[in-house]
Amino acid sequence: MKFLLIMHGNPLVWDALTAEERDEVMSGHGAFMETVKKSGEMIGTVALADPAQSSVVRVRSGVAAVTDGPYLEAKEYLGGYYLVECDSRERALELAALIPDAGVEGLGVEVRPVVYAGTADD
Repeated sequence: MKFLLIMHGNPLVWDALTAEERDEVMSGHGAFMETVKKSGEMIGTVALADPAQSSVVRVRSGVAAVTDGPYLEAKEYLGGYYLVECDSRERALELAALIPDAGVEGLGVEVRPVVYAGTADD
């Protein structure tokens, strides 16, 4: 079964951490990636840039309009994800608990089953 382990960022939570705590979170991702690569459960991962660097495209009456910044004003934003393949939901939850963001007060890791995953070759 494939699962998306989704990490949401919150600037207020992140900014409240000490530099040492932020470094622990970041270096913890390296350890997590090593663990899931060794177990053969890692399919891929993506870390996203700050939402201030995003653009939103909306098409209305056939005309595209592009605006800068995130779609919604929100406290949290999609920061990145790991795509894993493992035997069960329980294992996916175990893996999510290993992601350092899960240990930060005010953050968490969303675990969602993947119902379809396409490739460029499909």
